[in-house]
Amino acid sequence: MDSFLQQVVNAVSLGAIYSLFALGYALVFSILGVLNLAHSAVFMTGAFVGLLLVDKLHQPLWIAAPLAMIAAGFVSILLEFVAFRPLRQRGAARMSQLISSIGAALLIVNLAQLAFKPLWGGTEAYFPQGLVPDQPIVIEALSLRIVPIRMIILVIALALVIALQYLVMRTRIGQQMRAVAFNQRTAALLGINVGRVYVLTFFLAGLLGGAAGLLYGLVFLNVTPFIGDDVALVGLTAIVLGGLGSINGALVGGFLVAAIQTFSIAIGGSNYKNAVVFGLLFVLLLARPQGLFGQSESTRA
Repeated sequence: MDSFLQQVVNAVSLGAIYSLFALGYALVFSILGVLNLAHSAVFMTGAFVGLLLVDKLHQPLWIAAPLAMIAAGFVSILLEFVAFRPLRQRGAARMSQLISSIGAALLIVNLAQLAFKPLWGGTEAYFPQGLVPDQPIVIEALSLRIVPIRMIILVIALALVIALQYLVMRTRIGQQMRAVAFNQRTAALLGINVGRVYVLTFFLAGLLGGAAGLLYGLVFLNVTPFIGDDVALVGLTAIVLGGLGSINGALVGGFLVAAIQTFSIAIGGSNYKNAVVFGLLFVLLLARPQGLFGQSESTRA
């Protein structure tokens, strides 16, 4: 029981990171109907800029964190203008946009590689020790050891999710986003600036991806240009589990994937944690192809 509770704590904190990352995927897909496979590079940008600010520019974390998120947001906007909008305006197929995003991701990662060597002498760098409190909080009655960074992750993730839900459901721009997601042409006829909605969507996705990248780097301490590769498939799995384009589905999917991975490691299957995730994904899709929160094609029709 004690070990079970400890694994639950670990899974929840990791799931918060996965969910933030998956939300970025889900936002873009819900509006554009295409996957942004460069989102992993946005994730890396958040970790990279955060590390640069605290390690080389000696900024406190409370300043570095929002700046890293904003930087990731602007990189995400750049992706919209470079990898998506030109193809969309030419009527290119969604597959072309998806492939374009892969190329953009490779370019960003290669640029990060070029920056890493002069800054840190290689392709791997570490957050400074003591950046966040590392003395675990021990709850003797439950035999729990909770590292403060895991509590910080939950607070930040919860705040971001609440802010996103409020923006989407309670504000005018949120209404516009939902209108564009429902029908782009009708939204344009109603006077909604569809292009601006796209830009805002990419920026919000970038903020979430950047936050996830920074938090991931703080948990595991090291950052590489390829850090986004670690979570790219995890994020895709999360949104497929939850239902493509579903915000609630991305949240639940992120926590599900983290729980499966964490408990797979706990029972001695660390080498097979991803295989277990994809195996369960396969079984779920056989039973419910639209995911947990997605709508079936007949429902959409």
